[in-house]
Amino acid sequence: MTGNFCLLYPTVDIRTSRLIVISCIDNLVKGGAGQAIQNMNLMLGFPETTGLDMLAVFP
Repeated sequence: MTGNFCLLYPTVDIRTSRLIVISCIDNLVKGGAGQAIQNMNLMLGFPETTGLDMLAVFP
C-alpha cells in the first residue's frame, strides 16, 4: 500500500510580501474510505486488498 501524501503549493503575494502555502492531504486509504473498500471486498468475496494497493490518479 502507498503511504499518506501531502501536496504543497507555495506562492508569494507580491502585494503584501507574504508567503502563502496551500496543502492538500491524501490519507483516505488509511481512514474510513479504505476501511469501507476493505469491508466491501470481503463481503463480495474479493481479495481483501483489491483496489487498495494502487496509486491514486492525480489530474
